[in-house]
Amino acid sequence: MQSIALAPRLDLSQASPLATALRQAGGTDLVLDASAVTHLGGLALQVLASAAQGARTAGTSFTITPRSEAFDEALETFGLVPADLQTGEAE
Repeated sequence: MQSIALAPRLDLSQASPLATALRQAGGTDLVLDASAVTHLGGLALQVLASAAQGARTAGTSFTITPRSEAFDEALETFGLVPADLQTGEAE
């Protein structure tokens, strides 16, 4: 299982590095630490959603835990819940 700590500000400037890190970890069970996230932008959310879908297709786990309150609030703003971006149960 591999773990990746997400940047505090997941905006346009972080979307490409995030996509690269997730691609490099592809095919493995993955835990993302979103505890320090203070901002989640739309493009970074799309990167996370794509990675979650890839994990579902590959049959690997993709979990985002722990999550900051700001991360969960951003998901809610986009009309999502944590389980929408995970292959495991939301915590």
